[in-house]
Amino acid sequence: MACAAWPYVRGDLASTRRGAAAFLDNLGGVCGATGPEAWATSWTNIGDAHSRIADLRVDEGAFDDATEAWLSALTAFEVARRLDEDDRQRDDVSAKLEMGIQRIGSLGLGLERVQIAGGDQAEFQAHYLAASGPELRAPAVICISSEEEIAIALLGRILPVVTTRGMSILVVSHDDVSNRWRGQSETLLSCCLDYLSDRPDVDPTRIGVYGEGLSAVLSTDFAVSDRRIAAAVCDGGLWNWARTLTSVRWMTRTAADVVGEDVASVRRSRLVRQLRCPVLVVVGGRGTVSASEAIKLQADCRAARIDLELVMPRTTRPPSKGIDNFVTSDDCVFGWLERKLIHSSAS
Repeated sequence: MACAAWPYVRGDLASTRRGAAAFLDNLGGVCGATGPEAWATSWTNIGDAHSRIADLRVDEGAFDDATEAWLSALTAFEVARRLDEDDRQRDDVSAKLEMGIQRIGSLGLGLERVQIAGGDQAEFQAHYLAASGPELRAPAVICISSEEEIAIALLGRILPVVTTRGMSILVVSHDDVSNRWRGQSETLLSCCLDYLSDRPDVDPTRIGVYGEGLSAVLSTDFAVSDRRIAAAVCDGGLWNWARTLTSVRWMTRTAADVVGEDVASVRRSRLVRQLRCPVLVVVGGRGTVSASEAIKLQADCRAARIDLELVMPRTTRPPSKGIDNFVTSDDCVFGWLERKLIHSSAS
């Protein structure tokens, strides 16, 4: 099975990611006769092979090649982690991901673990990757993991897609910044923004935020509360709108539309109208809102000349569970952030 997976991958990072994206797009077909667990083993073997290549490159003193091999391994391990339904095997793959991140950090990529002062709250840890590029003060993005994952899991997944984009990232866990009472999340995320703004290698006028899963809701609230945010990957207020609509329908005991479309349009876009930065909403997959509501919101924002775009990652459904194509989704998200924080500023 390991050999059968090799047509999806080549030696460099770009082809590895293309192969992983093609594999995930065709997952429903390849998992027909062969279960996802077997393919998880295949992609684990691919990650192990890249890891061995990385160690050989380190011995040769070819550190750039070693870094690329480790980044390729991270992509392969992430595919395996999503396919594997066995908790123990998934933990083994997660351990390989963490080891890969440590090895990348030891090769001088500018990766470090930092402490964020939480204001009146206790300090919490985050992972910081410095931008690689010619700019002395580069843009940065605060990345918040989903409610189901820790920060290092998100870091391992996005490292291969951000290392060449000329931006720094600060990765934090949802549990560390999720609110226990109203306003706490915004305060803690503002502490993250303060930390980045104080760094000499970060441009404080070009800091974005990206929320994964339910953290997209935190990202929206934070971007509304802190006007220093220059771009936001968030839910655009749709999660709160969906809850409001559900409550109204429950109280009226009807599933029919209870408000006119004009009123619905205003209420649906009320929160996003308070944003003063470009917005990207991830729909489906790891997103928190439906495609139909997101499309309506985009139409509302277009009419109001609000800069809001959508990305809809493809989700395949093998026999066991739906798995989104994280490769193409992450490329879209960070490609959008690159355009808004680097190219738009340059122009």
